[in-house]
Amino acid sequence: MQNPKICDVYSQHAKEATVAVYAPSGYYIASGDVSGKLRIWDTTQKEHLLKYEYQPLSGAIKDIAWSPDSKRIVVCGEGREKFGSVFLWDSGSSVGSIDGHNKSINAVDYKPTRPFRICTASEDKEVGFFEGPPFKFHHFSKGHTNFVNCVKYSPDGEHFVSGGADGQIFLFNGKTGEETCSLGGGKAHKGGIYGLSWSPDNKFLLSASADKTAKIWDIAANTCSTEFTFGNELEHQQLGCLWQGEYLLTIALSGNVNYLDANNPSSPIRIIKGHNKNILSLASSKDGSTLYSGSFDSRICQWKVQTGNAEIFKGQGHKNQVSDMVLCGDSLVTCSMDDTVRFTSVQTLEYGSQSVGMGSQPMHIDGKDGLTVVACLKDIAVLRDGNPMFSLPVEFEPQCTAVHPGQTDVAVGGKTNTIHIYTVDNNTLAEKTSASLPERVNMVGDLAYSPDGAYLASADDDRRVTVFTSTDYKRKVELTGPYGRVTCLAWTPDSQHLACGGLDTNLFIYNMEDPSKKIQIRNAHPQTVISRVTWLDNNTLVSAGHDCCLRFWSIKHN
Repeated sequence: MQNPKICDVYSQHAKEATVAVYAPSGYYIASGDVSGKLRIWDTTQKEHLLKYEYQPLSGAIKDIAWSPDSKRIVVCGEGREKFGSVFLWDSGSSVGSIDGHNKSINAVDYKPTRPFRICTASEDKEVGFFEGPPFKFHHFSKGHTNFVNCVKYSPDGEHFVSGGADGQIFLFNGKTGEETCSLGGGKAHKGGIYGLSWSPDNKFLLSASADKTAKIWDIAANTCSTEFTFGNELEHQQLGCLWQGEYLLTIALSGNVNYLDANNPSSPIRIIKGHNKNILSLASSKDGSTLYSGSFDSRICQWKVQTGNAEIFKGQGHKNQVSDMVLCGDSLVTCSMDDTVRFTSVQTLEYGSQSVGMGSQPMHIDGKDGLTVVACLKDIAVLRDGNPMFSLPVEFEPQCTAVHPGQTDVAVGGKTNTIHIYTVDNNTLAEKTSASLPERVNMVGDLAYSPDGAYLASADDDRRVTVFTSTDYKRKVELTGPYGRVTCLAWTPDSQHLACGGLDTNLFIYNMEDPSKKIQIRNAHPQTVISRVTWLDNNTLVSAGHDCCLRFWSIKHN
C-alpha cells in the first residue's frame, strides 16, 4: 500500500477470480472464483505454491473468512444445494453447516475472538447468525428491506455490522447476534452499500456505497463524522473499502483504488489507475520514460515508468477495443474496431475531434513523424499529419504493417504467407516486391523494422520469427523457440536484439549477431496471451497481456 509499484499477480485460477483473503497468520491466501473453486496458496514464496484446492460450492464463491487461528475457513456464494460451507483448511473436513438461507449468500465473516460465531449476508434480505464450532444456525435478523451485501466483525469481536442494497447499516452484538441500532438512525447512504471496514481501534467504521460516496461512522455517537465524495458518473460508485492501519482505501466501479484523506474528503491522496480488461496495444516514448497502453474496453492509459502511476485519457474516445497504437511526435495515434483512427495529444491526454473514419476495420498501425500507415481488412490507408491521403485496395486481409525508419518502404502482412512491400512516394503506395514465408504459414501476425533500417522481422502462426534484410528482402534467419503463434515483436534501440511473445505465455529475446544465443522467459504472463512488447532501452523490456498487466523485465544479454 505504501508503494503500489511493488506488485505481485496470482494467475492460477482457470476462471474469473471473485475474492481473495489473507489468513490471519499472513502465510497463506484463500481465493475463490466463479466456478466455485477455492485455492489456498503460499504468500512467502515467489512461485505461490498451491497448498490445497477445494470445491465447496457449485456456483461462484462471493466471500471467504478465516478463523483467527488460521485453521478454519468459511466460504459463501451461489450454489444449488447450499450457499455456504465451513471446514478445516488443511483437510476439508466439515466443522458445521451454513444453512437456512434460501438465496445466495453475498458475504460472511468469522468472529475473531471466543466464543466463535459466524455471520452471513444474503440476497433473501436476511442476516444469518451461527454458533459453534461445530457451527449451526441460531437465528436470522430481518431488518433489511433489500439484498444484504456485506457483513463485518469489529477487530475485538464485540460487534458486527451489515450493509444492504437498501442503504442501511445495522449494528449487532457480536456474541449474541442481537440487533443494536441502525447507523444514522435510518438510511446510512442514499444508494446500496457494498463495502464495510472497521478501524483498528473498533471506534469507527468505513462504508462504501453505490451513491458514489464513502463515510466514516463514529460508532459510539452513531453519527457520520466524515463523508468522502468522488464524482457524479456511474464509474464513481464505490464497491469496496479497507481500513488498514493508517490507510483508508476504497475501490470504484472503474477499478480505481482511492487512498482517502480524512482531512480533505473531496480529494483522495492518491488514486491507483490502470486496466481491468485485456491489454491489446502498447507504445513507448523515445526516452523510455512514458508508456501508453490500450485495452479491450477502449480505455487508454499513460504510464510514468519511474513511479508506476497511470492516467486515463479523458473525454469521448474510441467506442470499441483499441487494436493498436503508435506514438508520432506529440500525438498518440490509435486504431479501433469502431473503424476509426484517432490522433490524441499526449500533453493534454484528452480526446479531441481529430478522428478519421476508415473504409474497413483497421487492424494495425505504424508511423514515423507525420506519416501514418493503417492496415485495414480491405485496404491500406496512408495518412499525413492526421489527414487521409491515399487508400490502396488489396485482395488479401491485412493484419499488420511496419514503416521503414527512412519512410521509404512499407511492409504489410496478413492472412497469407506473403509479406507485401510497398514504396512510399508522395503519400501514395506502389507495390515494390514481396517476401515469401513457408507454405505452412497461414497468417503474419506482426512486422517490425529494426531501428537502423537494416532488417525486417515477421511473426507468424507457425511458431517462428523470420528476419529479412531490407535491401533485397531475402531471408536472413529463421528464429525458433515459441510453442504457439507469435503475436508481437520489438527491436532494441541498438537493433542488436529482437524480442517476441505470443500464445504460449513465454518471451524470447534473440541476439542478432548469434541467433542461437536466445533468452527464454517462461510463463512471463502465466495462463494468458502476450499481446505486445516494447523496449524502454537496450536492457529493459515491457510486455503487455490479456491478464491486464504490464510487466517489466531487466534483460542481461548473452
